[in-house]
Amino acid sequence: MTSCLAGLAAAVALLATPAMAAPFEDSGLDAIAKDFVRLTLEAGEREPGYVDAYYGPQDLADAAKAAPREIPALRQEADRLAAALAAMDAKTLTPDEARRRAFLQGQVKAAQTRLAMMAGEKFDFQTEAQGLFGVRPPLKPLSAYDPILAKIDKLAPGKGELGPRVDAFNARYVIPADRLKPVMEAAIAECKARTQAHIALPKNERFDLSFVTKKPWGGYNWYKGDAHSLIEVNTDLPIPISRAVNLGCHEGYPGHHVLNALLEEHLTKGKGWIEFSVYPLYSPQSLIAEGSANYGVTLAFPGPEKLAFERRVLYPLAGLDPATAAAYDAVATATADLASAQNTIAAAYLSGKMDKETAIANLSKYGLSSRAKAEKSLSFIEGYRSYVINYNLGQDMVRAHVERAGPSQDARWKRMEAVISQPTTPADLAK
Repeated sequence: MTSCLAGLAAAVALLATPAMAAPFEDSGLDAIAKDFVRLTLEAGEREPGYVDAYYGPQDLADAAKAAPREIPALRQEADRLAAALAAMDAKTLTPDEARRRAFLQGQVKAAQTRLAMMAGEKFDFQTEAQGLFGVRPPLKPLSAYDPILAKIDKLAPGKGELGPRVDAFNARYVIPADRLKPVMEAAIAECKARTQAHIALPKNERFDLSFVTKKPWGGYNWYKGDAHSLIEVNTDLPIPISRAVNLGCHEGYPGHHVLNALLEEHLTKGKGWIEFSVYPLYSPQSLIAEGSANYGVTLAFPGPEKLAFERRVLYPLAGLDPATAAAYDAVATATADLASAQNTIAAAYLSGKMDKETAIANLSKYGLSSRAKAEKSLSFIEGYRSYVINYNLGQDMVRAHVERAGPSQDARWKRMEAVISQPTTPADLAK
């Protein structure tokens, strides 16, 4: 998950004001940005987990904790900021300022939506997603995914019902618990090497790796500021060999760790844009973060390169047979095409059109997973609702944007770097 959730506010690191490059100019955007940070921090006091990361001035965090406004007052403040941004004369803005304003408008709209939800307002799934993340997700009927199941049925060995058959097949490729640490370390190291070959990382960037339990997510990057992350891997459920590279890229390189480090270096420190020192989880920033983190796997390991690396390095480390890697990769790759089925299931379940037992059954069927994994997925949906779109729709949007740069890997990496180091909005991905 992006710098991905419960009790986030307690885990973020608070750095001192000197982290900023220079005093903020007394301009309209600077004033709005600072008030947006105050608003976000106070909203985080009203909803644990709303603030995913903060590394800005300590005094703002202290003030928010000491005297957070009530939700009605925060809603009024969000409306005021939205009106102030809308009232700006676009003709007077530089291209940099125009991008900054567009980013802030999306973040403030998300705050308006989330604060309305905190106040008890209800939105349908697509309207909620558009308000929070800046896109209205298409919802396909579940029957649209049946041809993918039919394709996987031909790939998965054995006979009988497809879900249990695939689940049993995948169980052969679980990383043994006593080998998980070296496998993850090797995967992250390779993800970093491939990213660093194309993107200059801050000299002091670093991360810590930890294994945890009893979480609704599979992996999380807790960004601490100063180019430092804590990457946590949840071991509640068995971790298959294909997840090692996926987690290494998604949580680390070129995913959440790199995105946050570059935004801090280029925008918070480089330009003094204080709004990038705070990350509200429910905002368009998450669509960019999750989408780029997921697409980062494909960018770092194009074509057959992921399979080749796994077979050469990770399978031996995990004590698995490399000769069988291609068969497992074929099933895992085909299964990825089912990802957006989760949006349809989440929309139906959250609206009350699908009961819990049916939702679990459908998550198991279209996720080709065990009941335990389906229950974990539903737990995530119950907690984070329309956030699920950021992984699949976000990935599709980032992929389309980056690959419009052409077939050259260098060109694609250059465009990816722009996505994760600039004030990118969902609308920018259509360009």
